[in-house]
Amino acid sequence: MTKDTRKFGISDKRGRTMTSEDPYISEAGLKEPDLCINCRALYQNKRWTLDPKTFDALEASGEGHWVTCPACQKIAEGYAEGVVTLRGGYLWEHEDEIFNILKNEEAKAMAKNPLERIISMFRENDDLVIETTEEKLAEHLGRALHKAHQGELKVSWSEDHDVCRVTWERLN
Repeated sequence: MTKDTRKFGISDKRGRTMTSEDPYISEAGLKEPDLCINCRALYQNKRWTLDPKTFDALEASGEGHWVTCPACQKIAEGYAEGVVTLRGGYLWEHEDEIFNILKNEEAKAMAKNPLERIISMFRENDDLVIETTEEKLAEHLGRALHKAHQGELKVSWSEDHDVCRVTWERLN
């Protein structure tokens, strides 16, 4: 029996395989340290972080290279890897609570990884559609909302794991 490795990316005991190819992340890597022009994220030790003190020190010393981080590029181009659709009468009755949950979860995710952000939130008929820069953030938002407000949650991934679609619905 062979294990289906498409979702989790574990090919066998030898280690992980790449589960998604992000076109905004350079395979060659970046010169370190890099400073994002827009969001003040810092690329250092092969990782994007939000560290205001280090950012300010590098900016003052002139050591950093100015770039646009992958999240800011995705936001500028509207490239969503995650799409969350919220629907049902309950959504609009508890709109403020739900918006607070979404913003708080985005802030928690950004503290861990500044590349995880909400691109846009817009109303489409009676649905609220949220686009995210990372597919895991979309899944996380759906699960957090489901945990707090129950309802019906459906998470689906594209075959190559480039896009995660999450649907949450609660009628009353």
